[in-house]
Amino acid sequence: MRPLFHPAIEDLKPEAILYALSDPERVAIFAQIAGVGSSGTCTALANLGGRVIPKSSLSQHMKVLREAGLIRGERHGVEMRNHSRCQEVDARFPGLIAAILSAYGRPPEVVNAG
Repeated sequence: MRPLFHPAIEDLKPEAILYALSDPERVAIFAQIAGVGSSGTCTALANLGGRVIPKSSLSQHMKVLREAGLIRGERHGVEMRNHSRCQEVDARFPGLIAAILSAYGRPPEVVNAG
């Protein structure tokens, strides 16, 4: 298997974060991961607001979030665990994630949970 790409915190770009969080489904997925405070598995994240996200779409959403530097993915056997990088991102771009999540009606407290 190929290793997963995780950008270094100093390589994060605000335009990548804005792009990643421009999709309402990705915002919901990210808010759920950030709110959990530990790991969100792809299986647990497949049900979004009573709607099931196809595995291929979920995989693409995770890739966009991961490559933007918003989450860190770790393989555990056949399972992928995703962790929020909110604290790191907020240290680099103070208030950016909270402002975006607030615009979508998500509580900004999730920034402090990751």
